[in-house]
Amino acid sequence: MSIQNEVKDLIIPIDRKIQQIDIKSQYIDLAAPIHLSGQVNIANLLTKYAINTQQPIEQSMLQIGVDEAGRGPLLGSVNVAAAILPMTWAGLIEAQPLKDTPLSILTDSKQLSEKKRDILYPLVQQHAIGFIIADIPAAVIDQVNILQATMLGMRLCTEVLLETIAKHMAISMMQFEVLFDGNRCPDIDYVMLAKLGIETSKIDCQAWVKGDARHTSIAAASILAKVSRDTAMYMLDTEHPEYGIAKHKGYPTKAHMEAIEKYGVLPAHRRSFAPVRKALDN
Repeated sequence: MSIQNEVKDLIIPIDRKIQQIDIKSQYIDLAAPIHLSGQVNIANLLTKYAINTQQPIEQSMLQIGVDEAGRGPLLGSVNVAAAILPMTWAGLIEAQPLKDTPLSILTDSKQLSEKKRDILYPLVQQHAIGFIIADIPAAVIDQVNILQATMLGMRLCTEVLLETIAKHMAISMMQFEVLFDGNRCPDIDYVMLAKLGIETSKIDCQAWVKGDARHTSIAAASILAKVSRDTAMYMLDTEHPEYGIAKHKGYPTKAHMEAIEKYGVLPAHRRSFAPVRKALDN
């Protein structure tokens, strides 16, 4: 039986909580679990990408875009997402690979209205070949700092997506291009991936400053990260309406600082951030 027949209509869900992690050769217990959720449509991956031994290697390049939302707020998680679009939809936004597709309005989430982001969010999940969203809670941010927490989220999104693909289909002829928004790439666990059959030479990691406004796959990830984080903020707002979280979404606005002064620091506040630390000291 061919791989195509074996995986027909196969969608692999991703739902994982990470409590322990190896960071820079040090195995640590996280202060709170990191939750990863998403899916990979293996059948679509086989049909949308040409994956066979006769295909030229450059046509077997699978692109993953990775972005984050919520590095600056004083409150809540930082969210990281990764997305794999169909091959013909992946590329530079200026080349308009998304023209006449359901994602035609997709660009950097910061350039879109909240209404448009909310429209795109389910569409990205519906049409992406694979996607994953990581929620890195405030306790982990305080434990390892916001930069390392963000890098950890980017690393886990990449590794878990690649691991899911490697465990459910033949990947010997595939190359992977992973595009990270920003000026650095995370420390990927290449040893673990090699054990799954993905050699280091098959993974090309690239950092793109303002990549969410340049690459469709990063823009798709930016929508997933931004909307998932906003949704969490709205949920927190219903629990603590006096803080006005639905309006400031955790950012250090005047209204937010006044709410902290009046009502105190919430468990979801980032205690390592100076304004919150100052409020606690006072």
